[in-house]
Amino acid sequence: MPAPAFWNTGPARRSWQAHLLRPLGAIYAGATARRLRKGHPHRADIPVICVGNLNVGGTGKTPTAMALAMALGDGVGIVSRGHGGQLTGPVKVDPNQMTAGDVGDEPLLLSAFAQVWIGRARDEAVQLAETDGDLKVIILDDGFQNPFVHKDLSIIVVDAQTGFGNGLCLPAGPLREPVAAGLARADLVLSIGDETAQDRFSETWGNQVTVPRLTGHLAPLQTGMDWTGLPVMAFAGIGRPAKFFQTLRTLGVDLRDTRALEDHQPLTPALMTRLEAEAKAKGAQLVTTEKDAVRLPAEFRPKVLTVPVRLQIHDWDPLQARLTKLGL
Repeated sequence: MPAPAFWNTGPARRSWQAHLLRPLGAIYAGATARRLRKGHPHRADIPVICVGNLNVGGTGKTPTAMALAMALGDGVGIVSRGHGGQLTGPVKVDPNQMTAGDVGDEPLLLSAFAQVWIGRARDEAVQLAETDGDLKVIILDDGFQNPFVHKDLSIIVVDAQTGFGNGLCLPAGPLREPVAAGLARADLVLSIGDETAQDRFSETWGNQVTVPRLTGHLAPLQTGMDWTGLPVMAFAGIGRPAKFFQTLRTLGVDLRDTRALEDHQPLTPALMTRLEAEAKAKGAQLVTTEKDAVRLPAEFRPKVLTVPVRLQIHDWDPLQARLTKLGL
């Protein structure tokens, strides 16, 4: 289900729906605060870097975890919840034996960049990673509000275009906790978006960001594919499918139709057969994201093109200074 439009109006233009639901948002924020106070976090013997957010939905955590894993090199482990998978963990992801149906799409995608462990109890997954892998650092994919894992470095990832929405907590807004409370525990904020979006974030939220801020953008990975003029029907089951469709437009495709699916939605053979028929009727090539591609049924993988994107961080220095303090 797409997020309600009134979530992303900005704090200065909150709708009547947001004001009506605001007391429920306060209750949600209070419950989050109580859960954080009651936690007894496991402290790993190696640094744990949390890539989290304050918003629900897609903000760019997975590309950020990829970028960190590539920058840190050997000895990196990633711990994820494994959303959408049947296995509850803790278990190490084996991309040769496991599917997205087993461990979730994001862990399977991340396993191309580092060793990955999943577990709904993330403290147990962290402990397994410590003993199971020869690691120098663990990247905690999501889990900023999880009180059971100690974080040595916490990075809040935010979409620069939408920012922190209307600044209210669920269900009045998109936040898991208030901005001030979240940033009080964070070390860095990473806003992801183009220059216009970054300016908008600065104008709306800049005075509330109390920690060093990084900026970055997602760029299509250069694979040698010439997308210009290619008739395309695009589908995506990610947090914000519209961002992917806009990426295709910037590549110059002839975007004939789009399908925005639910985040992590299973790509069943029946669904893919229907999408294939619709694309054929439009004379278009099916195209999707990397995260969706790992959920494709085997028989459809040769039929669907993928557009991989990578995070480009504009200035690594504030992050590198923190990593150096951790001995990385």
